[in-house]
Amino acid sequence: MRLEPIAAPSLARRVLPIMAAILASFVIAALLAMVAGGDPLRVTGAILTGAFGSKFALLETLNRATPLIFTGLAVAVAFRAKLWNIGAEAQLYMGAVVAVLLGTGALALPAGVLLPLMGLCALLAGGLLLLVPALLKTRLGVDEVVTTLLFNFIFLLFVSYLLEGPLKDPMGMGWPKSARLIPEARLPRIVEGLRLHWGFGLALIAAVAVWIIDTRTTLGFEMRAVGQNAEAARFAGIPVTAVILKTALLSGGLAALAGFSEVAGLKGSLTLDLSPGFGYTGIVVAMLALLHPLGVVVAALFVAAISVGADAMSRAIGVPPYLAHILLATALLLVVLAILVTKFRLRRD
Repeated sequence: MRLEPIAAPSLARRVLPIMAAILASFVIAALLAMVAGGDPLRVTGAILTGAFGSKFALLETLNRATPLIFTGLAVAVAFRAKLWNIGAEAQLYMGAVVAVLLGTGALALPAGVLLPLMGLCALLAGGLLLLVPALLKTRLGVDEVVTTLLFNFIFLLFVSYLLEGPLKDPMGMGWPKSARLIPEARLPRIVEGLRLHWGFGLALIAAVAVWIIDTRTTLGFEMRAVGQNAEAARFAGIPVTAVILKTALLSGGLAALAGFSEVAGLKGSLTLDLSPGFGYTGIVVAMLALLHPLGVVVAALFVAAISVGADAMSRAIGVPPYLAHILLATALLLVVLAILVTKFRLRRD
């Protein structure tokens, strides 16, 4: 038996295996819920109710999806060009640090000027942070998986130093957190009285913008060409090094916008637990979306719904919320297998 590539898989072959993989992951989660002593139907219903059962639940799901859209886009952009960015967590915190530096009163500007300036500076800072591993990869051949992963730990320690030193809030009663952003530096709420903010709208705009870049621009074509075969792209005259560096700037900037939106839209200040792993979860989101920018939005909503719904389910039924992590991990593994099924068929020699 051997695997034979499928030249032009049909729409059904591309979609049905992935839908079957997600359905199978829910079946496995239901079986685990039974082992944990819960009713599978009740567990599933509690997850759906907790994620979508009320206006508050729905908006909390959208809120949780916001940083995942940014980090998912960051990973999708980089992975499409075979730049293995595992450092979205560090880039997220870079965006948050920039938001605090500019938004706690350093600049006396109206909101219409300050907020775009903060977002732009966060984007540039995140891009420059990823540019270092990209340069090490292109100039010295250093594996970017190692460097970007190590940057996560290095930068988190740096943030810890900042929160215990230069950025520590003197009015914070000793807690390691930054001063709060001034009102002009806060993203407005989409719905008054609830936590959903315009960072979600910015995330949707970013997804559309990345899709346009990917499908309608020369840079998008070059990124896909480099990702498919860098040597062939170089032979065709594509500046591979320049494309990788541009990809790094875009990917790191998108991840940094997640930190900017969390601080300016939701938290109002920087703490060491700002992200519960949004940078790493962005890898899951990007893979579930098959690296498609618009698919990232759907995948982020799916992951956010599972996370928010599992918290509500745990409170309502008593089943451990770790079931959500198992569900996401199972879905990712099965989707990877489904991708293999969509691209290859078994042939008997």
